[in-house]
Amino acid sequence: MKKVLIPLPSYGFDPTEAAVPWKILSGKGIEIVFATPNGKQAQADTIMLSGKGLGIWKPLLKADKEAVKAYREMEASFAFKHPVKYVDIDVAMFDGVHLPGGHDKGVKEYLESEILQNKIVEFFQQRKKVSAVCHGVLLAARSVDNRTGKSVLYGYKTTALLKKQERLAYYLTKLWLGDYYLTYPETTVEDEVKKYLASPSQFIHGPMPVFRDSLAKTGRGFYVIDKNYISARWPGDIYAQSMAFSKMLI
Repeated sequence: MKKVLIPLPSYGFDPTEAAVPWKILSGKGIEIVFATPNGKQAQADTIMLSGKGLGIWKPLLKADKEAVKAYREMEASFAFKHPVKYVDIDVAMFDGVHLPGGHDKGVKEYLESEILQNKIVEFFQQRKKVSAVCHGVLLAARSVDNRTGKSVLYGYKTTALLKKQERLAYYLTKLWLGDYYLTYPETTVEDEVKKYLASPSQFIHGPMPVFRDSLAKTGRGFYVIDKNYISARWPGDIYAQSMAFSKMLI
């Protein structure tokens, strides 16, 4: 049986970007192990689950019904209730890792964890399969291989949350939620990720993201595969990315 790690922050991850891959990979017989900073059960961003505070943009921005359903199923699973600690992750046990995103400030403990970054370096060094979406790409980009002094994404093509997506969500909701959509108000995911690449041209924008994908409409999703690594931009790409990742693993 193949085994995939999904690390999460204690609070604030995007429910769609964790639960949909969990459901798709689990449905294909792949074992999922979760990891959190302290080994305690994680909690997704409640605004993304409920839509509270999103105003008229709630239908556009919150997790859709299928994603919420998948999250509730994941939340009830044994694996989700019993995560391992970041420090106890044994990379050799896994065939791959999926790095979800999330923009709530709570994800900073995940994005900035040196322990987790070092584990991600091991995944790349051992040529394991790596999947990252949205802010999860930023976590991968910040993972610097001490042997080279460069990010594990240096030399790879990647995508991530687009600058125009991040800024648009902020402008649409700032009257109600302030800088909620800006995890790091001083920069954007796209701008920071580009700094770690061999060339800014290795950042792939893809077609204009408008409609979310689904199991029935994976063609709406966009992802980039480069060697052992697959990346996507937002929850609207997650079904297509998860199906492609499962094929990489199997």
